[in-house]
Amino acid sequence: MISSEKNRRRAIASLRILAVAGAYYAAADLGLLRQVTVHGSVVTPLWPPTGIALGALLYLGLRVWPGIALGSLLVITTLTGSVSPSTVLVVAGNTVAPVCAFLLLRSFGFRPELDRLRDGVVLVFLGAMAGMVVSATTGTAVLLFDGKLPASGYWPVWAAWWAGDVMGVLVVTPLLLVLRRLRMPRLTDRWVEGGALLVVAVVGTLVATRSSLSMLYLVFPILIWAALRFRLAGSAPCALLMSVMAIVAGSDRVGPFVGHTMLEVMVNLTVLNGAVALTALLLAALVAEQQSVRHRIERACEELADLVDQLAPGRSAAAWPSRAEDERESR
Repeated sequence: MISSEKNRRRAIASLRILAVAGAYYAAADLGLLRQVTVHGSVVTPLWPPTGIALGALLYLGLRVWPGIALGSLLVITTLTGSVSPSTVLVVAGNTVAPVCAFLLLRSFGFRPELDRLRDGVVLVFLGAMAGMVVSATTGTAVLLFDGKLPASGYWPVWAAWWAGDVMGVLVVTPLLLVLRRLRMPRLTDRWVEGGALLVVAVVGTLVATRSSLSMLYLVFPILIWAALRFRLAGSAPCALLMSVMAIVAGSDRVGPFVGHTMLEVMVNLTVLNGAVALTALLLAALVAEQQSVRHRIERACEELADLVDQLAPGRSAAAWPSRAEDERESR
């Protein structure tokens, strides 16, 4: 009985590791659809596997780190066609980076619900910006020591690598955390407003990223609408949509990206996508925190009214008229 239970747990753990590896590999395929070349090195403006890796660690814990390593190994061997000591170093960097980010988040009391402003700040500055320094530094150093990158191109490639990994965390991880709380839709949900938000987000982002009039700022009122009305469940998908459409426009050199070098396009995309992700994440977390505070105040008022009822029956009805009206309607 004990051995069968252990075998079952081992089988579940193995399946989780394989699932993480498969998700990592699939996310890499999507990220490589829009790859660019900086100083002869292939980078991506958005690298979704980093968001998958950190999300898996937040969901399942440190025990799934072999899945991240396996997924990274599969991606690199698929691109290079061989396994070398350099491959092992890059895999190690890609694995250690999300693990470090996870440990930093845990040490600062990060809550996956993202219902506090501090959670959003910690995810941005520790989970994304600080944690992804490891993978960018390791990967760029390997290219430099292998002779595939000139010394003059180290910092541009490092910045592009780091920005792609950071954007993967800022855009993909919040979306995974939203899916964790996914529930069946109800008739009382705001279907009309949600549909209107989707249409406006698509049309507005198309105009912002395809127009030659440099109207990229149009995406921010839409993000504010999504965060204020739907919190992270609305702002996270909008941020992903806007980032992907901006990357497509940038790689196609259309709209506001016409006439720029690839390095300038990468810088513009990094600034835009970073601002979009920060706005979506931090504003949604701030709204969630304010709503949580309001609910706690309402509960405290209800408990105080109950206490007044116990000490002086009927006094709470006079003190809280709305409470008295609710009581009459319930009768």
